[in-house]
Amino acid sequence: MPNIVWIGIIAVVALFLLVMLFVLGQFINLYIQALLSGAKVGIIDLIGMRFRKVDARTIVISRIRAVKADIPISTNQLEQHYLAGGRVPNVVSALIAAQKAKIELDYDTACAIDLAGRDILDAVNTSVNPKVIDCPNPQFGRPTIDAVAKDGIQLKARARVTVRTNLARLVGGATEETVVARVGEGIVSAIGSADSHKQVLENPDRISKAVMARGLDAGTAYEILSIDIADVDVGENIGAKLQEDQAQADKKVAQANAEKRRAMAVAQEQEYTAEAQKNRALVVLAEAEVPKAMADAFRSGNMGIMDYYRMKNVVADTDMRSSIANPPDTRQGDSN
Repeated sequence: MPNIVWIGIIAVVALFLLVMLFVLGQFINLYIQALLSGAKVGIIDLIGMRFRKVDARTIVISRIRAVKADIPISTNQLEQHYLAGGRVPNVVSALIAAQKAKIELDYDTACAIDLAGRDILDAVNTSVNPKVIDCPNPQFGRPTIDAVAKDGIQLKARARVTVRTNLARLVGGATEETVVARVGEGIVSAIGSADSHKQVLENPDRISKAVMARGLDAGTAYEILSIDIADVDVGENIGAKLQEDQAQADKKVAQANAEKRRAMAVAQEQEYTAEAQKNRALVVLAEAEVPKAMADAFRSGNMGIMDYYRMKNVVADTDMRSSIANPPDTRQGDSN
């Protein structure tokens, strides 16, 4: 019976040792690799990473790279950034590249940039190797920046902007789209201030100088190194087109005013016609009162029969004089 107990104990111990050997076997390679590289990471730390759902290989390799580059980063710092959702290899690569390029970049700033969603490695690379941005961006559907000079001629320009990432302003700084928009605004302003489109065609660099002098990179994540005008084409005569449109508008206004005056004249004519008819009616009414007045004069004795005959003679004499002064047209009768 004692032998069976001992055999059981030995079996349990052997099983435990096998399990421990299997568990440690997953980390022993990483432990030895870190130990030989001078970036020691304890076995307990490696096992703890497994329980915390941390990729131990990513942390160990990143720490080895940091130690070999003389960058003081602890395992705990790398693990914290990993658990925060950061890209640990990118951060370490960016720190190494910044150190070799003599660019000031500390670990906390690199982590903040990475957690903000920016590609910190690309930002460092852009600081070392500036990139060129097309203005306007063809992906947005506009191939050129259109502006009009003071003489009314439209110019179509394309520019290429060379920028370098400013790591100090990368967190909270405006993006590439803002730089493109500001440069486009500066080009439009520079062309619009030119007295003639020929001046722009003769000296395209005046646009670059005017835009560069505006300090368009303020508040952005980039530093503008140069703005080069790639192409300038002549577009439409916008000034003449606007004058034509204005002339058409003035013509329509004049026609409307003339129609208004004609309508007012027609209305006034109708008013005068109505007034004349009214006056003629008043004359007819007044003439109708004459016989009544004569009858009253006869009855009252103010007028006698001889007075009436004299009045008739005067009327007849007046009609005769009028007929003599205005003889009837007898030419038609003579021709017949």
